[in-house]
Amino acid sequence: MRRRTSALLAALTGLALLAGGPAAAAPGSSGSTGGAGSTGSIEPVASLPADFLWGVSSSGFQSEGYSPDSNWIRYESAGNTKDPVGTSADFRHRYKEDIQYAKALGARVYRMGVEWARLEPQQGRYDETAWAFYDDVVASIRAAGMQPMITLDHWVYPGWEFDRGGWNNAGMVTDWLANARKVVDRYAKYDPSWITINEPSAYLFQEISHGGLDPVNTPAALDRWVAVHNGIYDYIHRVQPGAQVSSNVAYFQAVEAAIDTTFLDRVAHKLDFIGLDYYYSMSPTDLSYANVFSEPWKASAAPDGLYYALRHYAKRFPGKPLYIVENGMPTEDGKPRPDGFARADHLRDAAYWLQRAKDDGINVVGYNYWATTDNYEWGSYTPRFGLYTVDVKNDPTLERKPTEAVAAYRSLIAQGGVPTDYQPSRPPTACSLVDGLDSCLSPAN
Repeated sequence: MRRRTSALLAALTGLALLAGGPAAAAPGSSGSTGGAGSTGSIEPVASLPADFLWGVSSSGFQSEGYSPDSNWIRYESAGNTKDPVGTSADFRHRYKEDIQYAKALGARVYRMGVEWARLEPQQGRYDETAWAFYDDVVASIRAAGMQPMITLDHWVYPGWEFDRGGWNNAGMVTDWLANARKVVDRYAKYDPSWITINEPSAYLFQEISHGGLDPVNTPAALDRWVAVHNGIYDYIHRVQPGAQVSSNVAYFQAVEAAIDTTFLDRVAHKLDFIGLDYYYSMSPTDLSYANVFSEPWKASAAPDGLYYALRHYAKRFPGKPLYIVENGMPTEDGKPRPDGFARADHLRDAAYWLQRAKDDGINVVGYNYWATTDNYEWGSYTPRFGLYTVDVKNDPTLERKPTEAVAAYRSLIAQGGVPTDYQPSRPPTACSLVDGLDSCLSPAN
């Protein structure tokens, strides 16, 4: 996803200092597209079990379009985005179509968001039309034979909360919990899984970079996110016993352990699974990671990093199930990537490393592909992640055009992953730094 480099580095530095660890060094600016690893045959894999949770991922603000006043509409109005959100992919009116696409894949989970800004556009006044929309989205997912995974906060809050200071304001905790309880009360009967806050570290970076959060309030914002997560976790389990609740982390290579001390470690006792978002890799011979912040389609997306990220959390939280809540790969406006990595090959390679992790005793239980369709990547429509591509800026019909990854994902789901003798299209990275030195010194070849 798009990040502003200076804000990201400042926030990483701040988080590392809060954690008592070293700050992350600024990544290099080389255009390298990948470090070569072993080119020989690598281990065979077993199929994933029949109860593995294959899914797709989306978010409200990024895909719905026709967005009401919110912090992100304010950022757009202030000229802090490249593109206006506009209609986005119009999930607001085409959700039934997109849900059917996911069903046709064989997906078992459909991740979606319930946007607070849409539900409560004015303080204390809820929009019944918005409730009716989400009612039908959740019911349609269930009717299609999939479990909803509902995200309560995917970086967006109402404009009136922005006027009150957003996460700078201690009163945000009470307001956030009041809205979240209403959502839980309404949709618990559908037995969804829940994501409380999407990628807290990345949320922090986005709020600081767009002016929504004063950097000096970083510790207070983190405290407030801990409070709302813990509060709604308890409430969900009262209303929906047996629910699966988590907050997904945005995995930052080499420094994730330090970042986790600021949030994840503080809520670990109230996580039913570890939710993990993984996109890009890093190694001493591959400095393309720097492109994540400006041209992410030039950043290496080596899928073997999935294995190391999963292994990292399996060691840190033994016994906790692990779920890849987001994984995908961007292109520039749907064009072939400079490194030639095709979406279908990326998906198959990702499945291979999931299977390797499972074979090695890592309790990975699910995988969501980001995303069902191309959508609004936090200020721009240029990065495209969709299984179905949508040219929002140039095609007023917003036609969903299947990429080659649609057939690949359908096959993976039907077969429980790649065949036993599959060889990844990209070899393992020579010295991956996804999990710091551990992933370099103990490689999975």
